[in-house]
Amino acid sequence: MIRLALALVPAVWVIAIAIIAVQNATPVSIRLLNLQSIELPFGVLLAFCVAGGMLAAALLLLVLGGNPLRVSRRKRPEV
Repeated sequence: MIRLALALVPAVWVIAIAIIAVQNATPVSIRLLNLQSIELPFGVLLAFCVAGGMLAAALLLLVLGGNPLRVSRRKRPEV
């Protein structure tokens, strides 16, 4: 069940990005302090941001040694 939920999250993001990209085809650019990026369509920029966030989360889990699919199993007291 958890694997199905983990597969549905990226699928929903892809659908949302596709809808937003079709509706907002105008190019946008990011400004940070005095730096400005090249103009990209909003959907492409959103896709890069989502992919970067997923990669950052995966690297963070790798560094911290966490496993989201691990189920804690307690020892049952023997009678």
